[in-house]
Parts: sequence; structure tokens; C-alpha cells
Amino acid sequence: MVEQTKVTTLDKVVIRFSGDSGDGMQLAGNIFSTISATVGNGISTFPDYPADIRAPQGSLTGVSGFQVHIGSGKVFTPGDKCDVLVAMNAAALKTQYKFAKSTACIIIDTDCFQKSDLEKAAFKTDNPIEEMGIKQDVIAAPITQMVKDCLADSGMDNKSMLKCRNMFALGLVCWLFNRDLSIAENFLREKFAKKPAIAEANIKVIHAGFDYGHNTHASVDHTYRVDTKVKVPGKYMDISGNKATAYGLIAAAEKAGLKLFLGSYPITPATDILHELSKHKSLGVVTVQCEDEISGCATAIGASFAGSLAVTSTSGPGVCLKSEAMNLAVITELPLVVVDVQRGGPSTGLPTKSEQTDLLQALFGRNGESPMPVIAASSPTHCFDAAYDACKIALEHMTPVILLTDAFVANGSSAWKLPDLTTYPAINPPYVTPEMKGEYAPYKRNPETGVRYWAIPGQEGYTHILGGLEKDSNTGAISTDPDNHDLMCRLRAEKVEKIPVPDVQVEGCVEDADLLIVGFGGTYGHLYSAMEEMNEAGQKVALAHFVHLNPLPKNTAEVLKRYKKVVVAEQNLGQFASYLRMKVDGFVPYQFNEVKGQPFVVSELVEAFTEILNK
Repeated sequence: MVEQTKVTTLDKVVIRFSGDSGDGMQLAGNIFSTISATVGNGISTFPDYPADIRAPQGSLTGVSGFQVHIGSGKVFTPGDKCDVLVAMNAAALKTQYKFAKSTACIIIDTDCFQKSDLEKAAFKTDNPIEEMGIKQDVIAAPITQMVKDCLADSGMDNKSMLKCRNMFALGLVCWLFNRDLSIAENFLREKFAKKPAIAEANIKVIHAGFDYGHNTHASVDHTYRVDTKVKVPGKYMDISGNKATAYGLIAAAEKAGLKLFLGSYPITPATDILHELSKHKSLGVVTVQCEDEISGCATAIGASFAGSLAVTSTSGPGVCLKSEAMNLAVITELPLVVVDVQRGGPSTGLPTKSEQTDLLQALFGRNGESPMPVIAASSPTHCFDAAYDACKIALEHMTPVILLTDAFVANGSSAWKLPDLTTYPAINPPYVTPEMKGEYAPYKRNPETGVRYWAIPGQEGYTHILGGLEKDSNTGAISTDPDNHDLMCRLRAEKVEKIPVPDVQVEGCVEDADLLIVGFGGTYGHLYSAMEEMNEAGQKVALAHFVHLNPLPKNTAEVLKRYKKVVVAEQNLGQFASYLRMKVDGFVPYQFNEVKGQPFVVSELVEAFTEILNK
């Protein structure tokens, strides 16, 4: 009889899966996060994968990682360092050990620590644990051989069996944290619905990994449990930012009573939006994978002219290519949502890494006076609301809108409670009225909002022409009159400035903070966690995190000037700080800037902000 291990209850834990790009670490991490979200844990994930299509097996540059932070309550970041590190080969241990806490448990596949593996990972001895000075608990198991033994009678070839190694590691981690394997079984049967034999093989291997831990205690004398403290009734799912963005676009189209059209060209890390939307033809979604970025945007503008909710998705390099077409949407004043999933640049840069370096491009990166509303999503789940909001602004104010996400929130995931769409605000485009029939001109505007009225082609009595040349404000005819052009530039700018956006909210020590942290977009979780940690240490710190960047909230200046010290923290070299200095007279903040392609590290933020406090 196997002696039962002691079970320790934790508030939170961080697990990092790592191995070759082909080892399925993203899948293992996704399944574990799905299990955790389904039982009500708070989660935050960080997929960290290389840009190589297929790096040489066992190479240091080909290591793929997936970090998941689970908690008994709400979780804001994937964690600075991990409590459990799964390293499926020597290269993974070499490159990922820096992410492990000094108290971490490390799981390795000893079959992938042979002489050739150690040489590829640049180890100098045949004992990597000793060479790296690893003092933590190490679960060293011959995972590859055990997987082969487990599937010996499956009829699978060697290559197919090796693809199941990730499931053994997942099973072992599920044992370590007392996870129910039935959720993983359902996940795999759904994923491999057309290949049931593959699904059952993976399920068998997960159980083998779980049983290995249970039967041997896997070199540890206790396991763990992360319970859910507060359960809010409802249906939950583990959702990535890109999928949440897609769902938000679908919801907005449903609310507005319009067909959703996406014109797109594949680009990392935005392609998943195209993939997801292409699955929903039954909801009236039309997707076109175009031949390039320019046509992706141009087809969307055509769909908008025809009366659809039009979207184009891309990343920074694609925004450069789309800019001429985006200008066409500005001058024609057609609703369009441009989703920019920011990545490391310039040029091809770091295609699988995350930055906030497209802000000034989004605000100003077009020729002429071409203002556009800009919104930034703050988390994977917030991508749904941000996408919905972007659509509402585009449709109700007849303007292109840029929605900024980034690789961190787009690829990362969180536990998401499925929303009740009836609680979301209505979307009412400014359609022409019967009274305008026969008298319609395309640039006649609502006197209060400055928004032009929308006539859908084919409506009798509303014939009109739109195009890239400047038009007369009254007749809609082509005009080169200097005063008319000046007027039209001002009208387009004023229309954007009049868009109502919520006030920026201050969290933390709202009334008496000695330091205000300011950020935007996907850094919210890290900045909030830093603020929370500093407040718990007795320091008076507040956070103002911006979602609406153009127009800025009306209380922006009042908030920024209320506090003794303000630091603007962003993953670029100071773009938001520069923009705020331009918009708020006399505003001179401290700055915290990183351009590493990686999320902020909370401990580094706390150190930097404390230094500012002490000045």
C-alpha cells in the first residue's frame, strides 16, 4: 500500500512548462490553465515561444515556454518567477532555470539529458544539476521511456508516441496539484474529435504521469491544492486575448444588427483573430484572407461602405502598410476597426514578443490631419469589452478606430465569466432619416456630435459619392477651396474630440498617494500588483491606468496634477509620457521604460518606484 502524501493548501502558485518548440508545451500549459479556470481559480498565462518556425531540436534558441499563474482569488500577472519548472530537455533547463524561485520544484525528463543533449545545450560536464548549482528539489524521471512503454501496444510509430511526452509531464503536474483529470480528458477528446485514437493515447499518457507521481511520490513528500475562495455563479472559460477580441467583435455586430466583415492578412501575433472569426459563418461573420495588408484594409473599407461592421486585424508592420487605406477611412468618415496586436519592432523585430511601441504610430502615423480614436485593452478578458467599445465608437461616430492590444494580452489567457449581452449598451449608427430623402449630402452632420449621417448604397434618394479627395462640407462635391479644407480638417478633429469616454479611474491610495503610477494597455496587471505590494508595505501609492488614449478622458489633467509625484511606466522609450506632456500643460512625470519584449517584472517595478518615492 502506497503511503499518502501530505496536502498543503496554497493561495497561489506559478508553473512554467518548457521544452523544444515541438514538445507541446503551449498545449500542456493551455490544458492546465483550462482545468484551473474551470474549477474557479484565477489564472494568468504567458506563452513565451521563439520566432523560429522550427529551430534545431535541443538547441538553446528553440526553447518554448508557457507560464501559468493560478490563485484562489483574482490573479493579475503570470508571476515573476515559477514555483514549478518543467524542463523537457537540457536546453530548456539551461535557458529557463533563471525563471525558477529558489524554492521551486524542477521536473526533468532524464532521457533528454544524454551526452548529445548536453552538448547542444552547451553544458561542460555530464551533471547539469551540479554544474548549474541547482539546490532545489528535482523530480528526475525517464519520461520518454515511460511514454513509449505506456503506448507500446497502441500501434503508434515512435515519432507519434514522442508527441505525447508533454501529456506525461502534465499528468505529473496535475498530481502535484491534485487536479481532476476529467477536464483534461474532455479537452483532448474535443481537440482531437476527428482523431479519437490520438485523443485516447494522450489521455492514457496523462493518467500514466499522474499515477507515476501518486505511486512513487516523485521525490517529494507533499502535494498542493489551490482552492477557490469566492465563487461567483456563472459559466467560465479560459480565454485568450485574441479569442476575446474576436468574440467582442461578434457581440458588437449582433448588438448593432449588422454583418461582421474581417479583411485580414496573416501576421504574428494577430492571426488567431482571423482563425477564430473564420469559424463563425453561422453567425453571419464574413472573413477574407487577403493577398496583403493593404488589400486587407481596403476590402474592409469597401464592406463598411456597403453597410457592414468592418474590421481589419494586424500588428505594427501591417499598420504601416495599411496607413494609406486608413487615411481613406478618415476622409470618407466610414466606420472601421483596426486591431493592432503590438509586437517587438522595428521592422520584423521580435515577432513573437510583446511591446507597446505602436502608440505614436496609432495616434499620428498617417499623412495630413487624420485623427482617429485609439483604445488600449488592459488584459486578455478586457479585450472583449475593448473590442465592443471600439465597434460602438466606430459605428456611432462614423470613424475608423484603432484597438491596441499586444502579444502579451493577445496570447495570454485569463478565467472569463461569460457575459450577459443584454447588459451591454446599445449600438445605434447614425443612419439617414426619411426626411433627408432627396436632400442628402454625405457630409451633412448632426449639429451636436459633428457626426455625418450614414446612407447605405442602394437606398433610393440617397445617392452619393465618397473618395480620397477633399469634399465640400455642404454638397459633397470635390473641393480644393482652402477655407473648405481648413473647415473639414477641423470638423473631423472636433468629431473625435467630442466622443464621450469614461473618466480615468484611480485605484489604491486615491486621496493621499505620494506617488501616482500611470500606464496604459497590457501592463495593467503588473502595475496594479506593484501598487498593491507597495501599499501592503505601508507606502502610499495609487494607479491611474488608461484605456481611452484618443480622446483622453476629460479628467486626465486633474488626475495627473493631483499628486506630488507621477511616474509613467510603459514598454517603450516614453511614447505615452511624451503624449501626456503634449496634452497636459506643465506635466513633467518620472518615467519607467523597458523595451525587452517581455512583460514587466513586478519586483523590478517596486524597486524602481520605491527609489522615486525616496527622492
